[in-house]
Amino acid sequence: MSEILRAGPQMQVTLHFAVRLMDGTEMDSTFGGEPASFVWGDESLLPGFESAIRGLKAGDKRSVFIDAKKGFGEYNEQNVQHFTRDTFAQHDELNPGMVLSFADAAGAELPGVIAKVDDEWVTVDFNHPLAGRDLTFEVEIVQVERHAPEQPVTLN
Repeated sequence: MSEILRAGPQMQVTLHFAVRLMDGTEMDSTFGGEPASFVWGDESLLPGFESAIRGLKAGDKRSVFIDAKKGFGEYNEQNVQHFTRDTFAQHDELNPGMVLSFADAAGAELPGVIAKVDDEWVTVDFNHPLAGRDLTFEVEIVQVERHAPEQPVTLN
């Protein structure tokens, strides 16, 4: 009899998922397409989502409430920044809802959503679009297998 593997540390998990707002609006989904795969703990899945599927095996389905704090975090007003309009001189047109790429202090890419534009100022929101939102996470586990980290190649 083969061992039943469950989602958790040292496992690679393949799953279908849907993330929905509390009103049922679907924000992201793999249902009807290719499933997603991740290695447990690789930070490609937020900890709140990871803990929601811990212990599940292939074939299991679950729908879980994820509060904002365990999902994409609380909305943080300090993540809303104001720039002078001339900072964006290279952009012919700026409209609320546009997503632009910025560099953070370490040089990493950081997306920001244009929240407001007037003649002098541009307001940019660096919060994740789902920050502060309670969510429903629906999941169907397709496969759980042991993760075999790639071994470095050694030349003799």
